[in-house]
Amino acid sequence: MVELEHLVGAMGYAPSVVSTENTAITMGSGALPVLATPALVALVEHAAASAVTSYLPPGMTTVGTNIHLRHLAATPIGHNVQAEAVLVSVSGRRLEFKVTAYDEREKIAEGVHERFIVDAERFMAKMADKKPKGLP
Repeated sequence: MVELEHLVGAMGYAPSVVSTENTAITMGSGALPVLATPALVALVEHAAASAVTSYLPPGMTTVGTNIHLRHLAATPIGHNVQAEAVLVSVSGRRLEFKVTAYDEREKIAEGVHERFIVDAERFMAKMADKKPKGLP
């Protein structure tokens, strides 16, 4: 098993720019041309994963299992955004992160994100068992 307790405090970052592709209108989560909450969630997950990925042995990865995120402020098209994640606890394969995101003016999100360390090959083998018959 991977021991990551010594990594508490590790940080990950994920930058992005708000564009028409990641707005609430395009993603179907609202009717306004602002950063969509689903896009913000993906950015936060990316930041958390990046905090630990380089410390995992080959074949291991993390998967998101829980997120509690408050989307505090809207961000218009053209603004830069950045998600930040800090590893705050490790319990076996369970990782907990404090997450925040900022645009060019203010904090736009805060919350907690949980990820689990998994063996990628074993995980995908389980997914293969779930595929409907006849799909590649």
